[in-house]
Amino acid sequence: MSDVITGAWRRPTNTSAHEKGGIHDDDTAQDLGFQGGTIAGSIHMEQFTPMLVEHFGNDWWQRGGMSLYFKSATVDSEPVRCLLEPLGDDRARIWMEDEAGTVIMEGSASLGADDGSELQNRVAGVRPPGDIRMLADVVIGQDSTDQRVTIPADKVDERLRVITEDLTCYRDGDIFGGRVLPVAPFVHAFRVVEPDIAPVKGPYVGMFGAIEVQYINGPVVAEQEYVARGRALAVSDSPKTEILWYAASLYDPVSGDEVARMIKMDRLLKGASPLWEAAG
Repeated sequence: MSDVITGAWRRPTNTSAHEKGGIHDDDTAQDLGFQGGTIAGSIHMEQFTPMLVEHFGNDWWQRGGMSLYFKSATVDSEPVRCLLEPLGDDRARIWMEDEAGTVIMEGSASLGADDGSELQNRVAGVRPPGDIRMLADVVIGQDSTDQRVTIPADKVDERLRVITEDLTCYRDGDIFGGRVLPVAPFVHAFRVVEPDIAPVKGPYVGMFGAIEVQYINGPVVAEQEYVARGRALAVSDSPKTEILWYAASLYDPVSGDEVARMIKMDRLLKGASPLWEAAG
């Protein structure tokens, strides 16, 4: 472990605590067995970014990526830190831990597309689902329609008021031809495809289970229009959740070039679904 790079302790803010009825709300989360309202994994991912740029260089913004599987939930202001273990010039193992040493998330980072990333390996190993109720209408392999998406600059400003790691390129649009999106609004840009590919039956409570973001011709910036396309990859389940995996990409609307892509896994909690309560 002598080569491991260790980040500083940070106390991320649960910026969605006001969203009543969701997993980030204290009352809802506690009813479902969590300590309190959980912090979104995409917020935790923002803590890795300066470490990755320091390790891989500024090229990471154009063609770098990180791929993380979320193992344990955290609550508002809970101390966490990032760690990175180099695996050659273009790849690294990354993870986050709390003060007790519990792994909050773990995965891989790279400079250049990584065919053996944490989430690509996990998607390849997804087992067939058992009893699926909330996600019964998802069609694997179904593509979304093209969706236009633009993240306004005020969404970046909103993140910068609470972000644990502020970077110059989030504020200065001259570096990359626009203000770079921190991970949380970056991930949000892809999510416009979800209504097309992820129909859910009935009310539900969901939480992020894993996210991979990969720049192809990045970065992704505020006030720039992109075309988003997505595809449902797999449906699975666990004793407490139904699970959806999907992929999405952002494209330049003029050139048609792919700018960035994402793989995402969502967990829908059975304990919050009337379909599971009614059927036992």
